[in-house]
Amino acid sequence: MRLRQIALVGKDLDAAEADIRAILGLDYAYDDPGVGKFGLRNAVFPVGETFLEVVSPKQEGTTAGRLLERRGGDGGYMVILQVPDIAAARARVTAAGARIVEQWDLHDGTVAMAHIHPRDIGGAIVSVDYMDPWERWEWGGPVWREHVKTDTSVGIVGAELQAENPEAMAKRWAQVLGLETGPATDGWRIGIEGGELRFVPIRDGRGEGLGRFDVAVRDPAAVRAAARARGKLEGEDVVLAGTRVRLVAS
Repeated sequence: MRLRQIALVGKDLDAAEADIRAILGLDYAYDDPGVGKFGLRNAVFPVGETFLEVVSPKQEGTTAGRLLERRGGDGGYMVILQVPDIAAARARVTAAGARIVEQWDLHDGTVAMAHIHPRDIGGAIVSVDYMDPWERWEWGGPVWREHVKTDTSVGIVGAELQAENPEAMAKRWAQVLGLETGPATDGWRIGIEGGELRFVPIRDGRGEGLGRFDVAVRDPAAVRAAARARGKLEGEDVVLAGTRVRLVAS
C-alpha cells in the first residue's frame, strides 16, 4: 500500500493552482471531468510518481463545500492510497464495519476504487484505489508522465491527520486498512510504502482533519523563499489551500 494522492479543497481554484505552480515548481495540472458528478472542478498535479489535487465546489450542497464551511476555509480533503488487491481492500473495510460510500470498477477491472465514509475512519475521506499496472494513475489524466517535473519537488511522502484522540484514530485507520500502527514522537504513526501517515493532536483550532502533508523537495530553503514571496509561509511550513506542507529534503 502506498500514498499516491493528496486532495485539498479550496474556494478559489485558480489562486490555489497559481500558488502550487509558483512554490512547488509544477507546470501541469489535469482537469478531471469525472469530479463533475460530485459538483466539483479540480486540478491534479503530478509530483514525481505521486499527485496533488485541489478540488473546488462549482455548485451548492457538495461534500467539499460543507467541509469548507465546517473547518472555516480551505484545507485538507482526501487521502488516496494505492492497493495491490482491491477486492481484499474492500473486504477489510467492510469487515471493520466501515461504509463504502462510492466505488467504481472501470476498464475491465484495471482501474477500481472505494471511498470510505469519513465518519467511519476519521479525519478525512480515504480512498483505496487499484491500478493495473501498478505504475498507472488514471486520475492524473492520459499524459501526466509527459509533464512530470522534479527539478523542485520530487514526491509526496506523508500525510498528517489532526485528531481529538490521535491514538484512537490511528488504530481505527490501521484496522480499516489492515496496517500496523504505533506511537511516534508527537503522536501515532502508520508506515506505508515510500512514506507515512501521522496522527497528532489538533494544533490549529480547526478540528479534526488533514492538516498537513509532506513533500520531498530538492532545496527546502528555495521553496520556502518562493512561499514567503507569496505570503504562504508559516514558520518552516509552506501553506497551500489552507493546508500546511512540511518540506523534506530529497
